[in-house]
Amino acid sequence: MKEVEIYTDGACSAPPGPGGYGAVLLFGSSKQEISKGFRLTTNNRMEVLAAIEALNLLKDRCSVALYSDSKYLINSMSLGWALQWQANSWKKKSGGFAKNQDLWKRMLDLEKRHDITFNWVKGHADNLYNNRCDELATTATRDDANAIDEEYEQDQNRKDEQGSLF
Repeated sequence: MKEVEIYTDGACSAPPGPGGYGAVLLFGSSKQEISKGFRLTTNNRMEVLAAIEALNLLKDRCSVALYSDSKYLINSMSLGWALQWQANSWKKKSGGFAKNQDLWKRMLDLEKRHDITFNWVKGHADNLYNNRCDELATTATRDDANAIDEEYEQDQNRKDEQGSLF
């Protein structure tokens, strides 16, 4: 099985607002970088989407060491929170609904396709690839934030129609 390292990061200015993700994939001596910006989203969505988009690039089943500074992403997957939310019809133990269900569904599907180890790294520290992902995500937020995070914007429109506030 191929062994791949993936580093990811998400960014968002004044959530909800413009956001972006960045990821670095390492396989042997090969390196690939990806990023994308969105006009309206949240940091947590970008953290999860970075991992999803990087994993989607893998054509074969792989052994993946995924690194992120997002405890939201790492804990939700490594501690089984996302799986529990799914099993409980997306309800959390606290009684509310889990956010970003669309992304967690995709992440759980990807976890079935690959052997993934989720690793937390301290953000804005001395990790070269985590810092590069932060650069990619921040640049995408500033310079490329024109894509539409459709699920997020539709969800926000539904909330507005029901009289809920941001």
